[in-house]
Amino acid sequence: MKIVSEQQVHASLNFNKVIDALKVGFAKPAGTPTRQVFELSESEENHDAFAVLPAWNEEVIGVKSFTYFPSNAEHGYKSLYSKIMLFDRCHGEPLALVDGTSVTLWRTAAVSALASLYLSRQDSSHLVYFGSGNLSRYMIEAHMSVRDIKKVTIIARNKDKAESLRALLTEKYSQVEFLIGESNHKTISTADIISCGTGAHEPLFDGKWVSDGAHIDLIGNHHKQFRECDSACVVRSKVFVDSKKNVLNEAGEILIPIAEGVFSEHQIIAELSEMHQFDTVRAKTDITLFKSVGTALSDLITAHLVYKSQ
Repeated sequence: MKIVSEQQVHASLNFNKVIDALKVGFAKPAGTPTRQVFELSESEENHDAFAVLPAWNEEVIGVKSFTYFPSNAEHGYKSLYSKIMLFDRCHGEPLALVDGTSVTLWRTAAVSALASLYLSRQDSSHLVYFGSGNLSRYMIEAHMSVRDIKKVTIIARNKDKAESLRALLTEKYSQVEFLIGESNHKTISTADIISCGTGAHEPLFDGKWVSDGAHIDLIGNHHKQFRECDSACVVRSKVFVDSKKNVLNEAGEILIPIAEGVFSEHQIIAELSEMHQFDTVRAKTDITLFKSVGTALSDLITAHLVYKSQ
């Protein structure tokens, strides 16, 4: 059995490879039971959690396990630790233990980019990104890999992290304009793609500000009571998700409008495994919204891609 490190994961992946693998993998039959997320404390102030995500396809069986301790930084630890175990589908033989934290960075960003490939306008050129954490660079680069982005506006509470991210990306992509911005009507209304990867508890922008034809990508929230966008944004949009059962189990962006009676789960047009069936799913003026909470299948496909490259 192979042990695959974080460094080996990063060395073996690029977004073209991961997005292509996800596009093929999500179009094929797979077993994807509902992921299990266990809150480790009954306190409303403590969000420590442990999660188990199983999946299988024609080639491999896999399970990702991860811990999430958001206050770990105060004690010198990472907030998230994760491993993915892979087994051979034919005989059940253990194949590999793959670093799950690095795989999660790549697959999360690549899933959003794949959804954008299906849902955003081909001429999208202005990306607004909310967030400055570890995932931010991956998210921005993934979106840039599928659309000819000319300008990226970064909006974040931590200005130092935002500036470091801007400097890093400016050095790597000299042909793209990277700005630090604010969440206001001018910025949001000029965005072709709005991507949110934050721990926000309240909506990050007014849904009425979003212009016709924009695409909205929401990946930061995993709690029923929180959300990165408001109900107006959902009501105005054609809504797609990575996994209906996972989103309807834990995503406040969709669950809150349902509870308010302004949206129905039946209005979700498709999940990621169905989106390849659409020749086109949007008119030029449609606002599209993709809500992702993460799927075991994306972990499985990406970890298997890493394993095959070793």
